[in-house]
Amino acid sequence: MKRILSIITVLTLFLTSCEGPQGPPGFDGFDGVNFVGQSFERTISFSSTNNYQESLEVPLNIELFESDMVLVYHLRGQIDGFDVWKPLPETIYINTAEEFQYNFEHNFDFVTIFIDSHPTFNFNLLTDNERINQTFRIVVLPVDFINNRNIDINNYNEIKQYVK
Repeated sequence: MKRILSIITVLTLFLTSCEGPQGPPGFDGFDGVNFVGQSFERTISFSSTNNYQESLEVPLNIELFESDMVLVYHLRGQIDGFDVWKPLPETIYINTAEEFQYNFEHNFDFVTIFIDSHPTFNFNLLTDNERINQTFRIVVLPVDFINNRNIDINNYNEIKQYVK
């Protein structure tokens, strides 16, 4: 009996004192699932022939769910070698009396980016710099991920750490 008790004691000590090296850190996840946003960029030009809008198909390699959040950012230039991205809608003031917006809408397969303004807006006031070769980044993020992380979707620098 003493021998069995000794063996049980030794086994208990052995099993409770075993500890191996810590493994590599894992990916941040949500309830054990790794959520990563996806993005793509397009450079487009707006003209009267396309009614100052452009529809972009979401690439097939991006898995889009009905509950996903689609965000669009406009490349506004660079500062100190870093891209400056502004979220849409983005209002542009072209003189003291006129303004327009870069805006977007999306459905399951397409994102449409367009120039929007009041009904009497004169689109001839737009310069080539405001219409031609405008670069946009479309970001698709799981909405549950956004809500649980309290991410500021207006801050592209905060968003980009979750996008591949």
